[in-house]
Amino acid sequence: MNIVGCITSKTGIIVPLTAIAIIISTTGCTSSKARSRRSDIDPRGTEVWNPQNVQRPGDNVEYTYLCDPIYFAYDSSQIWASERTKIENVAESLRQNIKTGVIIEGHCDERGSREYNMALGERRALAVRSYLTGLGIDGSRIYTKSFGEESPDVSGHDEQSWGLNRRAEFVLVD
Repeated sequence: MNIVGCITSKTGIIVPLTAIAIIISTTGCTSSKARSRRSDIDPRGTEVWNPQNVQRPGDNVEYTYLCDPIYFAYDSSQIWASERTKIENVAESLRQNIKTGVIIEGHCDERGSREYNMALGERRALAVRSYLTGLGIDGSRIYTKSFGEESPDVSGHDEQSWGLNRRAEFVLVD
């Protein structure tokens, strides 16, 4: 592969600039955000977790999240019609860059037990994965991970905060 330019993240992942440009330009995303993650969650928690070039949760790792998250209703893994366009944009990006994969991270709000929220986060990630495969994306390019309630996007103990924490996010895997 001829790489015109690349970015090396703190994880040591080399991401071709052309791949990032394609994904950002074709997904219609309004923003890109980077966050530090710290978690002690077992990375084997969901159906597929095997990308060679992604560090395991538990390390201080910075990931770049592309696109806005997919949001869910309370206690649900049903994908709202209003959220489907985001997934369809990710599918189009994956079609245009066949060597790229994606990790779908499932998250929950703080209500419910840790075990219940891990399972719900997994169902959310798998629902998004299923939607992507239904759009023709090869399942071997899609990895899932549940964080349950362990990585809230916002602090707070109210409906607005909880609504922002019930989400699935996409992480680029090269």
